[in-house]
Amino acid sequence: MNLSPQWLDELRQRTTLSTLIGRSVKLTKAGREFKGCCPFHNEKTPSFYVNDDKAFYHCFGCSAHGDAIRFLTEAKGLPFMDAVKELASAAGMDVPAPDPRAAERNEHHAGLHEVMAAAAKWFEDQLEGVEGAAARDYLKRRGMSDALAKAFGIGFAPDSRGKLKSALKGFGEGKLIEAGLLILVEEKEPYDRFRGRLMIPIRDQRGRVIAFGGRILDAGEPKYLNSPDTPLFDKGRTLYNIDRAGPASRKAGRVIAVEGYMDVIALAKAGIDEAVAPLGTALTEMQLERLWRMTEIPILCFDGDKAGQKAAIRAAHRALPMVAPGRTLRFALLPGGQDPDDLVKSGGTAAVEDVLGAAISLDELLWRSEFEAQPLATPEARAGLRKRLGELANTIQDGDVRFQYQAEFRHRFDELFATQPRRFDRPFQSRSPRRPGQPWRPEPLPPSRAVHAVNQSGIDPRMTRAAMAGLLRYPGLFAANVDTIGAIRIDDERLDRLRSTAFDLCFSGASLEKDSLETILRETGLGAVIEELKATNALAFSFLRGNAEYNRAVQDLSATIEALAAIPMLDAALQEATDRLGTDTSEALWSEQQRLREALADAKRALTDLAEGGDGEGA
Repeated sequence: MNLSPQWLDELRQRTTLSTLIGRSVKLTKAGREFKGCCPFHNEKTPSFYVNDDKAFYHCFGCSAHGDAIRFLTEAKGLPFMDAVKELASAAGMDVPAPDPRAAERNEHHAGLHEVMAAAAKWFEDQLEGVEGAAARDYLKRRGMSDALAKAFGIGFAPDSRGKLKSALKGFGEGKLIEAGLLILVEEKEPYDRFRGRLMIPIRDQRGRVIAFGGRILDAGEPKYLNSPDTPLFDKGRTLYNIDRAGPASRKAGRVIAVEGYMDVIALAKAGIDEAVAPLGTALTEMQLERLWRMTEIPILCFDGDKAGQKAAIRAAHRALPMVAPGRTLRFALLPGGQDPDDLVKSGGTAAVEDVLGAAISLDELLWRSEFEAQPLATPEARAGLRKRLGELANTIQDGDVRFQYQAEFRHRFDELFATQPRRFDRPFQSRSPRRPGQPWRPEPLPPSRAVHAVNQSGIDPRMTRAAMAGLLRYPGLFAANVDTIGAIRIDDERLDRLRSTAFDLCFSGASLEKDSLETILRETGLGAVIEELKATNALAFSFLRGNAEYNRAVQDLSATIEALAAIPMLDAALQEATDRLGTDTSEALWSEQQRLREALADAKRALTDLAEGGDGEGA
């Protein structure tokens, strides 16, 4: 089996050495490194150091030195391939199958690295030459110092179809084409890909040039031109500035993803070196994985225009299935129309840090984007919001995190809409002979005093239990009456848990069926309360059977739910109106008190009528 240097480099990059060694050696933080007692010789004073940035360990006592693979072979006694397989398994990598051509490919790749290094040096030289004057002026206008340009290896490609090809002819046209530096068109001479552009080298984590990005100096399209995918470069896996941002992120304890090259360089002007950028595309799953290997909570900082906002939302949706405990994203929202360069110019490092410090969580960004997607004036629109949030939460693969997102979105939704005035749009026909045929429609009432009045409302707790028993028989009503059922006062902790569990299922977008709901409730430890509710016979809908009686059962249950929710609210509003009559004896207030008194009496009579109909057997 022949493992390429590139594959082994990737394996080392995916392995956090301090975590690997820390499983068997007690390590403590020592500046940018970790230290501990050497596992290769007996010592009392720590002289063994682990450097994650450079991916090696070193002992100043016995001179032991190596990387992750060597640690497993020497400290753990594993054969080389066993060590590689163990690390690959932990990193989620597949060990390449034996390939007799691997050595040849490795040698070929080494040659391509030489080509790219030579091209980068040539572009830098052109920037300093006569033809680079316009590019140097551009850099000055952008506020980029010579030192900063040098640090990023900025160069210039003259507006010529053959100067690069001529300068690097010693490598041969084949390698220049394969490296993406020349364009080959059938029956034509290969010509330079980059012409008349500011050249920005793209490096791998080891600092080797693997591709280029070229920015046009004047008006024209495309503004940016990237190298094509090559044996060295896969734009979906690569992050610009990963070589500089890796060490900086460990020092700063964070990593920032921005939209493009110039955003990264703008942050570097402000002394913020832990920034990376995708390469002309939206963040991919593989790029997100690389960010998470650098820190648990990367910060995504995109431009404040509509395109930047859309990019942030796309990244949020792409990341959502991959989040897990200790692994999420935060989003720094730039002022409208600004990019990082604008922010640095207007407010310097302090302005950037203010924006980064105010970064919002992934769930907050998702909530805002869905909440602002369309007006929410109608029940249908609000139901659409709840459905969209449920569908987003359902994409999360980790079960615990998925449950927390479902609960968080439901809480936000209920907090916003459950306290809105209720119109009780479904007409309830009271069966009282004294008010035949008149619909009961309580007016919108302040719910804040409902808790204070609930003990005076005269509701028999058995009615609440009967309503919950009915909901077990007809669980589809949970989703249709979330607000109303949520307003019912339930003092029994087990019933409250039953209601919350059913709401979680509704909010997740799941279709509630009687048998599946009971199964889930039993799995959460509510089997005993289910059996008790099945024996409840307080209301007619607890025992009605068959399709012929279904409509009556659902109508009665819906009316009961509305009455249970409304009575405490009516009682509270009546008490408030009565209190105000002590200081305000106006005709309008007296009429309002009488209206509330009558509405409360109607609601109680309606509930009594429903209870008197329930004389059958249990569910």
